[in-house]
Amino acid sequence: MKILQLIDTLNPGGAERMAVNYANSLSELGHDSYLIVTRQEGAFKTLLNKKVDYYYLRKKRTIDWNAFLRFDEYIKRNRIEIIHAHGTSWFIAVVYKLLRNNVKLIWHDHYGESEFLNKRDLFPLKYFSGKFDGVISVNKRLRDWAKGKLYCKNVIFLNNYIKENNNKNLSYTQLKGSSELKIICVANLRQQKDHYSLLEAFGLVVQTHNVSLHLFGKEYGDQYSFELIKKFNSTAFIYYYGEKENISHWLAQGDIGVLSSLSEGLPLALLEYGDAGLAVVCTDVGECRQVIGNHGILVSPKKPKELAHALRLYLDDDKKRIMDSNSLNIRINQFHSEKSIIPCYFKFLEQLC
Repeated sequence: MKILQLIDTLNPGGAERMAVNYANSLSELGHDSYLIVTRQEGAFKTLLNKKVDYYYLRKKRTIDWNAFLRFDEYIKRNRIEIIHAHGTSWFIAVVYKLLRNNVKLIWHDHYGESEFLNKRDLFPLKYFSGKFDGVISVNKRLRDWAKGKLYCKNVIFLNNYIKENNNKNLSYTQLKGSSELKIICVANLRQQKDHYSLLEAFGLVVQTHNVSLHLFGKEYGDQYSFELIKKFNSTAFIYYYGEKENISHWLAQGDIGVLSSLSEGLPLALLEYGDAGLAVVCTDVGECRQVIGNHGILVSPKKPKELAHALRLYLDDDKKRIMDSNSLNIRINQFHSEKSIIPCYFKFLEQLC
């Protein structure tokens, strides 16, 4: 099959990582695999397999006919059969299908605020959703929402999955500081991720434990990012590394992975924590409970004291931390691996074709 992954950017993020994962998996399995980034290239470009045919569309606005003509020519030249559009990239694919209707279109919904679906803007998504041949949702709540709100009825829930990166040319550094134990948070600097609750919890923990906090994620140049980075730089034992194309090397140096989000879809960070052998503390939002099961600690969002207590449980009990991290690693590789997800993906494609 000739399958195109479509994504707006390749900046580090969950939707972007999954677009790259699918493109790489398909190419390695012998399929003609393509990836188009519509608006902005980013660090994840370096993770693409060389067998993937890559194209940067340079789309500058929502309605950009020059970009559409390039998109149209690319689809025809490569005889694309399936467009797999991730996140907000669906619009240009729908326009193409309205004019050509010679491809199957899958929309992959990575919406991160699944706790607040009542506030999600349905227009123009609902209006054009009749052009989707299938919808993949990253958690069950999004699946049920799509079935109830959209015109496309071929909707499935499919777990995100992790994929080993084989790029040997990536550069790495060691985690900073010399603390006995290291907590890592991988989350872009957005309000949804609620770094302030994490910082407050860490402030309580660091008073009694030899521990440091290491933060990875994209900053957006807004007030939230500005205030956070100022806080990071002025607080002892907190280190901020910015966005990274691949963090497996850094994760391997940590002890606990944490997320303090107000809402989530199915966060790739949890899968990466588990794959790296970290113990996990996260808020009970989105698909987090289903990801970690009984092999990590769940806390309520916006409860810094509860988060601090959970971190202390692992900091004080090496045996529990190691036992939970080992069992979570097994769970992630069982339910969120390429070998468990890709067969389900192909089965879904076959039903649509």
